[in-house]
Amino acid sequence: MVASNIQEHQQHGCKPDENHMTTTPDENNVIAPNGNQYMNLTPGPVQVTVDGNSIAAEHEISPDENHTMLLGQPKPLETKLYRRRFAVLIVFSLYSLVNAFQWIQYSIITNIFMDYYNVTSDKIDWLSVVYMIVYVPLIFPATWLLDKKGLKITAVLGAGLNCFGAWIKCASVRPDLFGVTMFAQTICSVAQVFILGLPSRIASVWFGPKEVSTACAIAVLGNQLGTAIGFLLPPVLVPYTKNNIDLIGSNISIMFYGTAVASTLLFVLTVIVFKEKPLLPPSQAQAVLPESSPEDYSYKQSIINLFKNFSFLLLLVSYGILTGSFYSVSTLLNQMIMVHYEGEEVNAGRIGLTLVVAGMVGSIICGFWLDYTKTYKGTTLIVYLLSFIGIIIFTFTLELGYLILVFVTAGILGFFMTGYLPLGFEFGVEITYPVPEGTSSGLLNASAQVFGIIFTLIQGKLTTDYNPLAGNIFLCVWIFIGVILTALIKSELKRHNVNMGITNNAVEAVPVESPSEPPTSGTLLKSALVSHETSM
Repeated sequence: MVASNIQEHQQHGCKPDENHMTTTPDENNVIAPNGNQYMNLTPGPVQVTVDGNSIAAEHEISPDENHTMLLGQPKPLETKLYRRRFAVLIVFSLYSLVNAFQWIQYSIITNIFMDYYNVTSDKIDWLSVVYMIVYVPLIFPATWLLDKKGLKITAVLGAGLNCFGAWIKCASVRPDLFGVTMFAQTICSVAQVFILGLPSRIASVWFGPKEVSTACAIAVLGNQLGTAIGFLLPPVLVPYTKNNIDLIGSNISIMFYGTAVASTLLFVLTVIVFKEKPLLPPSQAQAVLPESSPEDYSYKQSIINLFKNFSFLLLLVSYGILTGSFYSVSTLLNQMIMVHYEGEEVNAGRIGLTLVVAGMVGSIICGFWLDYTKTYKGTTLIVYLLSFIGIIIFTFTLELGYLILVFVTAGILGFFMTGYLPLGFEFGVEITYPVPEGTSSGLLNASAQVFGIIFTLIQGKLTTDYNPLAGNIFLCVWIFIGVILTALIKSELKRHNVNMGITNNAVEAVPVESPSEPPTSGTLLKSALVSHETSM
């Protein structure tokens, strides 16, 4: 069997890493009539469940992942890590980067686009807010597509729409074509719906348990890096040239065409590189999931399961508050800086760059930390609390007149606020396993977009009518509420427990028709994994 497996992988052009476990079939495996295998994963004697009956086996389950016993096998299921996973991660991160760049490229030079298109600042704000508005109604069909049709179709659709929107922008470079550029930005915002929910899915499907959090952090980092470049490049590529609309238009055209070319290249790479999943799963948590046809999948039941999970509902609101606050600060940063530091458009972009780059460092550190400690609840709470402290410092030092101080406080704020993004994704996957990662991540992003819309509009109004201090204090109050909600989340590391073989109840199949009926050929997993993380 080992030889045939190696030959099969070579035929598909996939080379395994050194992390490769192989097992042979065992005659004691118990297979239910519907083809699924079930097993109680409680440490101690193995209990094999077939049609509701338990059969005792003589094997003991070790809490170590390398000796985990799943699905009725006396040895771990066969898993393998493929080098292709790095190509998938890199390509996704890059086209996510371009999409994020297109989100912020207008807002960071609001005053320039106001002059070019002869519109008010709130119209330019809507070029950013449209990303949030479009996401909310489309998240459910997008996550349905991801769970029903798979990773590759969703990825190709996101990259394709991103490319299409970028080329339409190239046709909008004329002062009377603001409507065209708004339409193009709307297309890009639709592309975002098929991008933001993928990091946790890519990490879970392609990466092993010791690298899954880091992989998710890197995938999120691509989007953050795009935002950072969006803060940095537009003020350089499109400098403010008063009373010279033609020159402004020429500079905008250069920026738009460069983005379109990059988007096209990444679309082609996405089609070539992306695969639905590897031939063999990368972890026991993926291996234990039953194979079922798309017709057997119940998206509705997944949503119902999520909304019955009180811990997830708390995370849903708290994640939305902090991430929505980040969206609001990013959108309004130029306006806040211009109030206190007139003529500093380039430095406003650099401050935004500092905000996001510091957050990228925070994301990677948090990802490594989670892979090493698995302390999801403790890490999430501490980062949230430090984000609250960061926004307070930023709020009360912004108007002191020292630009260098704004750079420092923005870096502190970004390190924790942006570094929180992958934490929320991974914590959500842990407490909702085995619900598909794209569904939980999609709802978290939808919450962030809703709060982002509300916060951007209210903070923008407070900033315009009063001053940036009033708008930032508004965010401080809400982030404090988020700290309290995060502290109330009950931590249940369900995915981690499956990888380690630590559970209190069986991972059982739930039919799509009714959770109370016997398993049928169409099944979902219902998990009762309740071991908690250790304290930090």
